[in-house]
Amino acid sequence: MKQAIAHFFAAALLAAPAAPAVTLDDAIQAALDNSPTLQAAESRIDSAEAMLSQAKSYYYPSIGLSATYARSDNPPQAFMMTLNQRQLNMQDPAFNPNEPDDVDNLRGSIGAQWRLFDLQRAAGKNMARFGALASAEAFAAARNQLVHDVVRGFYGLLQAQAFADVQAQAVKSIEESLRIARERFDAGGAVKTDVLNLETQLAQANEDLIKARNGAQLALAALNAAIGSDLVAADTVEAPDTAVLDAPPPKCTEELAFEKRPELRAARLMRQIKEQDVKKAQGGYAPTVSAFASLDEDSGNASDFEQSYMAGLQAEINVFDGARTRAAVRAAKAELAAARADEAKARLNLRLDLQQAFLGVQEAWERLGVVRKSLETAREAHRIVQEQYQQGAADVSILLQTQVGVTAMQTRAAAAQYDYLTALSNLQRAKGELAESAQKSEVGGQRSK
Repeated sequence: MKQAIAHFFAAALLAAPAAPAVTLDDAIQAALDNSPTLQAAESRIDSAEAMLSQAKSYYYPSIGLSATYARSDNPPQAFMMTLNQRQLNMQDPAFNPNEPDDVDNLRGSIGAQWRLFDLQRAAGKNMARFGALASAEAFAAARNQLVHDVVRGFYGLLQAQAFADVQAQAVKSIEESLRIARERFDAGGAVKTDVLNLETQLAQANEDLIKARNGAQLALAALNAAIGSDLVAADTVEAPDTAVLDAPPPKCTEELAFEKRPELRAARLMRQIKEQDVKKAQGGYAPTVSAFASLDEDSGNASDFEQSYMAGLQAEINVFDGARTRAAVRAAKAELAAARADEAKARLNLRLDLQQAFLGVQEAWERLGVVRKSLETAREAHRIVQEQYQQGAADVSILLQTQVGVTAMQTRAAAAQYDYLTALSNLQRAKGELAESAQKSEVGGQRSK
């Protein structure tokens, strides 16, 4: 019975469809869809756009409705309520303005106000507009960085898996050398120390294999964290086309490519926001002009309403406010100076970032070329020494040395390969191109749907 159940589960596993392979593009798209960082940036864009709508609303009149009921024997209040109801009769012998009877009044009003001139209003609208644009640039910067983080994590996983494969091959190679040593020892052609040395080397290689496999698991976890979901499994990642490894890196001819970085555009917008903030603060010295109007209905019995209206213009100017406006202008100018310095600092940092990215690509390319040649040499040396040892013409120490050399060069080759691919992605990030390419792929995907 147990054997039948085991056969059933084995057949089910064989019949189950294999998990789909995950490409680099799949991982990038999943990150763009799931990243909390981008979701937060999108929410900030919505907030900035709402603030812009709020700033624009000050150009329109405000209209309100109100209703009040009051009862009073206060002489001025009772007098005004009777007057608004058109019920005042000063010829009435019972009329006594100092001792009025209780008066009820039900009032319905519609009022409107419209700010006709206000310099601060225009500056506030411009600040909100620049703020919305800056939020969009911050979103583009986050997307540019996110794509690179996913690319780096994807290549980091492939690199870690390659390290594990190299260690697994080293274990197999040492096991083969150990088999040969034991055969030679049994035949009297080798000493016991040869076997012991190889057994020690095999134990170290197995320990390195355990570490390499653990490193691959950590790299997998880091990649899924960058994506924002457990999209990738250890056996589903698909290696990208490595044809780019045969092409030389781009030349450092775009010295001003950093000008396309969204971070620089955001810094420029922040400086423009502070310029408008200065104008807004200075607007505190300018007068404001507003129009107002109201239409009222008053009644003492809730049935016979009497109508009245009021309309006019109002001008206001700040004469003295305890130097509050002067302090606001001073603070705004200081903030503007800081924003200009931040913009200059951002330009310097982004230019340095681009230069470092170019140099990183060049270094990775040169390392790749050197390591490739060294790997071929190490493999050939190990093959020759292994044949010589099998024939008794080489010492085991030389065999171990060549094996260590092959393992080291294979590890360096894997590192150089994926370091170069990561450096190319970093160069695109430094140019601000990853955000643009991600946006194009998103638009293309939406159109295809």
